[in-house]
Amino acid sequence: MTDRQPSELDQVLAKRARLAGIVMAVAIVLWLAAQWIGGQIGLPSRYVFLFDFAAIAAFIWALFVTFQIQRRRREAERD
Repeated sequence: MTDRQPSELDQVLAKRARLAGIVMAVAIVLWLAAQWIGGQIGLPSRYVFLFDFAAIAAFIWALFVTFQIQRRRREAERD
């Protein structure tokens, strides 16, 4: 078995993947908390939709980042 050190690109991509994962996890937790708190205080539904849109935006950003990671990894494998 060889001890392969991760390249600089591997480290950068891993850092971006970690960030995307953290963003998704935080978005889920904040969205759930906002839904619960909104229900408890009787927040109008138009304000609750703002939380939904913020969570969707976070997921779209994370999806975009993961596609970039996948594309850069594929490009690196070709070289």
